[in-house]
Amino acid sequence: MKKIIVIGSSNVDMVVKTSHLPAPGETILGGEFFMNQGGKGANQAVAVERLGGNLIFMTKLGNDILGQQSVDYFKKEGIDTRYITLDENSASGVALISVDDHAENSIVVASGANMLLNEQDVDKVVEVMCEGDILLMQLEIPLQTVEYAARKAFEKGVKVVLNPAPARNLPKELFRYLYMITPNRIEAEMLTGIKITNDADAEEVAKEIHAMGVKNVIITLGSKGCLIREDGVSYRVDAFKVDPIDTTAAGDTFNGALCVALAEGMDLKQAAVMASKASSIAVTRMGAQSSIPRREEL
Repeated sequence: MKKIIVIGSSNVDMVVKTSHLPAPGETILGGEFFMNQGGKGANQAVAVERLGGNLIFMTKLGNDILGQQSVDYFKKEGIDTRYITLDENSASGVALISVDDHAENSIVVASGANMLLNEQDVDKVVEVMCEGDILLMQLEIPLQTVEYAARKAFEKGVKVVLNPAPARNLPKELFRYLYMITPNRIEAEMLTGIKITNDADAEEVAKEIHAMGVKNVIITLGSKGCLIREDGVSYRVDAFKVDPIDTTAAGDTFNGALCVALAEGMDLKQAAVMASKASSIAVTRMGAQSSIPRREEL
């Protein structure tokens, strides 16, 4: 079975539910508080594991109480922890999240050990990459680590999938190593400088990103589903209708599910439908990894 290698961040999410998100200088009394495992890399890894993928996960945590709890948690999820390292000199990554009554969120991340994930770490996992495997990454680790891993994987014939989140400018040479890129609307606008207000705009943006050298483009559009561009053709896959409670990790669930489907040999359209199902379930539950479904639920 093709391996899915996730290289990325792991954070502990500290979440408060509130009626509305605070304005600058405003203090509001929120409701419930809870702590959750999060971080885009870890979210995607858990999605791959729960949905039946053959996972290898690489991340860096602080050697602190949060880091040790995270390793225990990953073991309980059945995740192989041999590529997870604990750094003595830095804190584990933390995200402070507010979620309002409309399921909108605002997030501040202190990256900690995530920013120490480097090329030497990547070399350890490159050794086990084989042609046809899939490498899934995001942007909560250093950009040069992402670029290095993408190049190394590309040279080995591995399909590199980049979820360019959180949004930032990317070096042009990164695009040619990518099999696929999966921005959301905001990230896609940032990559191209084109505003997306309707379907035609989304198609224009997908064309533009494809022209930068990426073979396949999926722009995720929340409740409007996603727009896919492959082999010079664009088409839509609708989202499933649900009542959202919390959109945290919906995109990560989508990406994890997408890679599992591709590793199983589904075509891109089938894979996007499976990914859509998984993320539609995730938004009906609170939290990041706590919201990610298992395969039988799909």
